[in-house]
Amino acid sequence: MKDVASDNRLGSYLRARRELVTPAQAGLPPGGTRRVPGLRREEVALLAGISADYYLRLERGRDKNPSVQVLESLARVLRLDDVERAYLLGLAAARPRAPRRRRPEQVPARLHHLLAHLTVPAFVEGRAFDVLASNSMALALSPRLRPGENRLRSLFLDPEEQAFHRDWAQAAAGFIAALRTTIGDDTDNPRFVEVVGELALSSQRFRTLWARHDVRELNGGTTTVVHPVVGEMRLHRDKLPVEDVILVVYYPDKDSESDEKMRLLASLAAAAPDTETDAATDTEAAWRPAPGAGGGDVRPGGAG
Repeated sequence: MKDVASDNRLGSYLRARRELVTPAQAGLPPGGTRRVPGLRREEVALLAGISADYYLRLERGRDKNPSVQVLESLARVLRLDDVERAYLLGLAAARPRAPRRRRPEQVPARLHHLLAHLTVPAFVEGRAFDVLASNSMALALSPRLRPGENRLRSLFLDPEEQAFHRDWAQAAAGFIAALRTTIGDDTDNPRFVEVVGELALSSQRFRTLWARHDVRELNGGTTTVVHPVVGEMRLHRDKLPVEDVILVVYYPDKDSESDEKMRLLASLAAAAPDTETDAATDTEAAWRPAPGAGGGDVRPGGAG
């Protein structure tokens, strides 16, 4: 998707965020018929204290060196939070660089040992949300957490994964915002281009969320999942960077109803055949792309 490798990422971001701010939010009186969903360019310029011509040059990529003061003013007008403001400043500071020499994402051997000893669902993911390794409890939680799967692809194209998330719409928006942050200035990374391109072609909901240019911090949180066997569970999620990969761990509150269901899930996993478990923790297995599956959003309009 051309948006990933665009040479005008600053302008694309300003335009996307401008369209998300209503005149009422900006303190402007309601006008007549508007051709844009959010603020007009001249309104942003007026509120930021810059000329309309200069703002137009920023959006169109004709001026790529705005001052920090200008960017701070635009961040205020566009109602950016701290994470979004930092992202905006980073876009303006980005400079052309030599192509990076990339190495395959490798799971450190110690992480495979750790996965084998953890009694809660845990897996290792790459920067594009490819699952690189997982333990038996991760597979018991979701078979989409086996190595070779891509979590974004599952989230947008797999009906079982969509049903797994109680609030699928929120999960989808969060994943896209995290992907934007992860990509950063690594816009020529072939894996990012491949994932974004495939989902942009396959999912209307992905295209809608991607066009918003949302960003968020790469951290954990709490989520509610609906397991097909044990039912609904409220789980905490921690994401721990280890070298070039991320260790993700899911766990419930101790002695909670979700904790009881997790123990039941563990007993079911212990009684199941271990062929998938062996494959999931194979330290010699290189990452394998998930087999292609056609189709677009499985929900009408891609909404949760």
